[in-house]
Amino acid sequence: MKHSLFTVFSIGFLAACETVAPATDLPLMGGYRDVADQCQRVGESAATVEYLDHTADLVACPAEYEGLGVFTHETGGVEVARIDGWVLFSVSTEG
Repeated sequence: MKHSLFTVFSIGFLAACETVAPATDLPLMGGYRDVADQCQRVGESAATVEYLDHTADLVACPAEYEGLGVFTHETGGVEVARIDGWVLFSVSTEG
């Protein structure tokens, strides 16, 4: 079976463009801005309890995610920690 060089290159390029979420024990609760969002809301655990605030959402984005700057600009999120390859942000829920 022959594969064209273009097909092989295209598949490799597309695979390289995806950000793979790192494995973690953080209690991730799904996409933050939408269901497909790589940044995810984080629940309470021993690792996150000191970053939780009743006036903010705790959100984790993969540290390798190219959209970190856009995320902080769009949400006003403030970086509070880096755990297991994730960047944790506190995002105010008060307007």
